Amino acid sequence: MGALSVIRAFRFFAGPILAGLAVGLAVLWWYEWGPNARPGRYDSGTASYAGAVNHAAPAVVNIFTTQILASEDVPEDPLFNRFMEEPRRERALNSLGSGVIVDDKGYILTSYHVIRDADEILVALRDGRDAPARVVGTDPETDLALLHVALEDLPEVELNGNGPVQVGDVVLAIGNPLGVGQTVSMGIVSATGRSHLGIATFENFIQTDAAINRGNSGGALIDTRGHLIGINTAILSADGSWQGIGFATPASIAREVMRDLIDHGRVIRGYLGVTVQDITPSLAETFGMDQVRGGVITEVVIDSPAHKGGLQPGDVLVGINDIAMADGYEAMNRIAGMKPDEKVSLNIVRNRQPLTVDVVIGTRPPAETE
Repeated sequence: MGALSVIRAFRFFAGPILAGLAVGLAVLWWYEWGPNARPGRYDSGTASYAGAVNHAAPAVVNIFTTQILASEDVPEDPLFNRFMEEPRRERALNSLGSGVIVDDKGYILTSYHVIRDADEILVALRDGRDAPARVVGTDPETDLALLHVALEDLPEVELNGNGPVQVGDVVLAIGNPLGVGQTVSMGIVSATGRSHLGIATFENFIQTDAAINRGNSGGALIDTRGHLIGINTAILSADGSWQGIGFATPASIAREVMRDLIDHGRVIRGYLGVTVQDITPSLAETFGMDQVRGGVITEVVIDSPAHKGGLQPGDVLVGINDIAMADGYEAMNRIAGMKPDEKVSLNIVRNRQPLTVDVVIGTRPPAETE
């Protein structure tokens, strides 16, 4: 091929090649540096989650509560009272926590224990605004509470995740630890579905090693795209200090609790009316079971759905609608998640024989608050 032919070929292909390069560079800019850039992108070899934090952090608030205690509930301070014409009849006990604005209408999710027994609640935003909050409703059984503030133009972070949370996912905890101001800590999802912790009645926690300290409770646990995946709840610690084990209520549970608190003022759950003890290897042998699963019914409430359906103390609940239950705790969680008036088949073992009992689920009574 002569030189002239080469030049002609170059001219023929140069236009499409240059156009393709331009389009490719534009697409790359859009995804890496444009308005929809990935929050956790790599820049010059350094990972940054600033985009995720900038998206979610404005919706994370500080919560300051005040509890007015009668004088008989507060230890006497003789030195202070010497300078008072009359001893004070009451005193204020202050505490702090965090919350997450999940709706631009002013709804804020937090932990129930953050606002429990509070007489006054003040919410402070990152933009400098603050306002008193009213309690829409509480759910002690998941340690969640819903507040409302009358402010406009509020930032929010949606309660819709971007897929299932997996062990190993990088997560960020945002809150007001120890009163130092809004702080972000990073870790990973250490486990999911944690229960039997004694934190709440119904437990299905995300476990993380992102640092959570006093004041973080009620704050946000987000993924690297800024999506809310949980409400920070508690830590597991021998002395109250951070030891790398923290728990958050999944956003999916928080969303259901929020919906019920808005619609009904309390959470509506299914109810069976039994007390269940987890099966142990020795109990399984006693009941003639070849597997250690389910829970033995130790008490049946009179006139409850269980009583009306014919359940008896000593029955072993091993499945619901032919789905095997690992233990009694899982069975009670499954019942609580059902709708009242729903008909359910309970798989039980009675007198060493398998049996199916049909029961109509009732409505769980409201939890007693302290």
